[in-house]
Amino acid sequence: MRRARAAVWVPGVLLSLGLVAPEAWAYLDPSTGSMILSAIVGMFFTAGLAVKTFWYKLRGLFRRDNRRDPQREPDPQDEPFGQAPGAD
Repeated sequence: MRRARAAVWVPGVLLSLGLVAPEAWAYLDPSTGSMILSAIVGMFFTAGLAVKTFWYKLRGLFRRDNRRDPQREPDPQDEPFGQAPGAD
């Protein structure tokens, strides 16, 4: 019940605070724009990497894991470097 009431008055409070904010007399030099743009691009790439990582983990949960299958044939790609398959 409290969350429903907070969902009603919080946007109103934020809007009223935004309407009464004084003017800001600030100087933004030319490099500030590129800094803001770099931060936005970095956030998009970070979000994309997080989605990709989550997707691969989720896909791995639903994919059949062949590594635990005892009937599976050995794959030469699974062998460490420098060893031939089947050599001890």
